[in-house]
Amino acid sequence: MCAVGMHLYRKALERGHLTEQATGQAPCLLDFGLLHPALDNPGRLEPASPMSALHSLLRASGQRIADERRREEQLVETFSSLMPEPTTAAGVTTLMTVMGKEQISRAIADALSGATEQALTIQPYQGPNSPPQQDNARSLERDQAFLRRGGKIRTLYQHTFRHAPHVLARYERLTGDVEARTLDEVTDRLIIVDRTVAFIPASADRTLALEVRHPALITYFVNTFDRLWRLATPMHPQAVEQPTLNGITPRQHAIAALLVEGHTDADIAERLGMNVRTARVHIAKLAATLGSESRAQLGYLIGQSGILDREG
Repeated sequence: MCAVGMHLYRKALERGHLTEQATGQAPCLLDFGLLHPALDNPGRLEPASPMSALHSLLRASGQRIADERRREEQLVETFSSLMPEPTTAAGVTTLMTVMGKEQISRAIADALSGATEQALTIQPYQGPNSPPQQDNARSLERDQAFLRRGGKIRTLYQHTFRHAPHVLARYERLTGDVEARTLDEVTDRLIIVDRTVAFIPASADRTLALEVRHPALITYFVNTFDRLWRLATPMHPQAVEQPTLNGITPRQHAIAALLVEGHTDADIAERLGMNVRTARVHIAKLAATLGSESRAQLGYLIGQSGILDREG
């Protein structure tokens, strides 16, 4: 509803009517059913009551949403027929493509609904593409139900999340056997449920995923997670601060390692889960600590300082 349309609608409510000429700038008033011709005078437009108009618009909105859902289901059905047949072993589908964010969320929820043991998750930085608030609330409810059945949740984040309010708030609301740790760099998103099924991205925009039930792949994923977990720094329930050595913070140490490999500021920001501006602030602080006056000199001083010789 445009501002002009709302202004004219208010005017119609105050006066009880408008002329057809007055609505020339806002044809949406007639399209949305906010104005209708008077029975005794078609050139005189009378307003629908706000309550009636609201219900009419909500019905139309609901219909559009339902139409989009049906269209989404048709797309999934159409394109599924074009995809290779799922890989199977001993009558079990071991690799299956899941298309659409809603379908992926539903598949994960279905896997967790019958789980009772352990959920292992790797959550990299998603930036502006992070899940909307309603998805966070839905996954929180799903995880809490899993915990009530005696399940354990272990999650690996990037260090970026250590002070993220929405992540910390999430753990404050969960009750049960929950632990979270962080690393400078993690793999792409990974979810393993009860060591029987895993979900990994199959497209960059996360609209396509692979549901994996192959025992060898599941074992590989679990071993990878366990090794990363042992290297990670505890964040919840008891946070452990990363030590600073010779004025170089752990975050600056990670940046230094990427700098000497020749990565750009944008690459560093993406790999460490931060925006480019924050990465450049850390680089400037590292340069100041080492007394560097240029990017080329910074790489040399990093090598001479020996900071990369210590274990990260």
